[in-house]
Amino acid sequence: MSGPQPTFRPWFPPDFLEQAHTIAQQRTVRFQLRQRATLVLLLHEEPTLSNVEAGRSVRLHPDSVRDWRRRWSQGDWTLEDRAGRGRKPTFSPPR
Repeated sequence: MSGPQPTFRPWFPPDFLEQAHTIAQQRTVRFQLRQRATLVLLLHEEPTLSNVEAGRSVRLHPDSVRDWRRRWSQGDWTLEDRAGRGRKPTFSPPR
């Protein structure tokens, strides 16, 4: 096993697991959503999997796995990024 035991081990509600399963099977969904949905399913099956191994399985950095685990452990059952992340789109107003 690579890496230490995870600090955060979220328990996933059934409706969130169902949503993750649906998204993981979709072919026309954003790659990040599919990654996170796959991570949810993986952590549900193997809750003691290290962040390094889980990240390797779904192609996410171990720090990202830890952040998502923490977020889900706190009861934030979403796969979307929080609002306010990243640079805002800019465009010129019509003349």
